[in-house]
Amino acid sequence: MSTSTASPVVPVIPEPGQPLRIVVLGSGEGTLLQSLIDGLDSTVTIVAVGSDRSCRVLDRAASAGIPTFLVEYTRGDDRSDWNRRLAEAIAAHTPDVVVSAGFMRILGPEVVGRFRGRILNTHPALLPAFPGAHAVEDALDYGVALTGSTVHLVDDGVDTGPILAQQAVPVHRGDTRGTLHERIKTVERRLIVDVLHRTARSGYTIDGRKAWIND
Repeated sequence: MSTSTASPVVPVIPEPGQPLRIVVLGSGEGTLLQSLIDGLDSTVTIVAVGSDRSCRVLDRAASAGIPTFLVEYTRGDDRSDWNRRLAEAIAAHTPDVVVSAGFMRILGPEVVGRFRGRILNTHPALLPAFPGAHAVEDALDYGVALTGSTVHLVDDGVDTGPILAQQAVPVHRGDTRGTLHERIKTVERRLIVDVLHRTARSGYTIDGRKAWIND
């Protein structure tokens, strides 16, 4: 008797006629959150914004009338306990999808396992090239002609999850980290809004290393 090793196909499908409920996580100025606040239509609802520190992202959410939560992390804290508390805080808002938008903490198994296949992250490079926190500098140092933005699903690795969408950004002669990153951010803001709108319409499917939006 043969045993199939095919990966299971896991669909993520929004409730018919209901907006896609998202929780956004951020750690800084909240410019990506602002692009969601300004760019999302009624098919997507930001039900809460959370952070690991007191920062501008929470202020932007509050100004837009969006509920916020803070699960503060201090150096030396038990990471497993912090991740469990973060998972509980997210779950309290019953999201369909969690969006990591400039969230500067690596999500642990307590969060990833609870929301597996439902956490989206934006990354300022064309994964699998240049993962990690220094993607823009790494692309410049390597001398590539193209980099870009990726929206991918979060798994147990660092920037290793299945890719949902990508868009290229050319590297110009004389670019600095700042100039290149600003062009990537412009693309990133449009890309995540587009992915969320398409997900709200038809969901997405995960099959092992592959993922695609169902439209």
